[in-house]
Amino acid sequence: MIDRILDALSRIADLGGPVVLILIAASILATTVVLIKLWQFKQARVGSHKELGAAITAWDAGDHDAARAHLSRSRSYLRDVLDHAMSGQTESARLNAEAETRFARLESGFRLLDSVAQMAPLLGLFGTVLGMISAFQSLQDAGSHVDPSILAGGIWIALLTTAVGLAVAMPTSLVLSWFETRMDKERTFAERAIHTVLSPTEPPRNA
Repeated sequence: MIDRILDALSRIADLGGPVVLILIAASILATTVVLIKLWQFKQARVGSHKELGAAITAWDAGDHDAARAHLSRSRSYLRDVLDHAMSGQTESARLNAEAETRFARLESGFRLLDSVAQMAPLLGLFGTVLGMISAFQSLQDAGSHVDPSILAGGIWIALLTTAVGLAVAMPTSLVLSWFETRMDKERTFAERAIHTVLSPTEPPRNA
């Protein structure tokens, strides 16, 4: 198995050069991070705040018992933050800091994905430059006996590395944008929830 993997990597290196190997490694790393983030989002119930939403609505209407009942059924990662707010914590800065701590855990790895999305096209361009240097060097070595096949190898590497760089960067950038959009919505929900609990519309109807 290991021999086959090494043989495949050797063939890839022969076809596209070391830059393609680096890009493949970057794509594997990015894919791993994406899968981990998807698992974390699912475990944290990101975007699934039905019970929290019901608790906030009940609290805003002054029905604290119903609000706590909904809160107890929630499995959201923001549950503890709202529990602190409903239990008498009135400092919004402290509650927002607690929420940000949870956001930071979910956003870990975003910087790496951003780095891959930005560096992959540059690596592809670097491979393009190396390929063209190789092509013209071969052309120079051939002297007056110019053979189109001499240029083909370098141009092939140049085009391949550019294509691989873009193929790695584009989906990584799209997935990162989706993650960031989800987290922006989470922040908006948390801010509204904390503000509603601290400043409800109706006074409490039960103790």
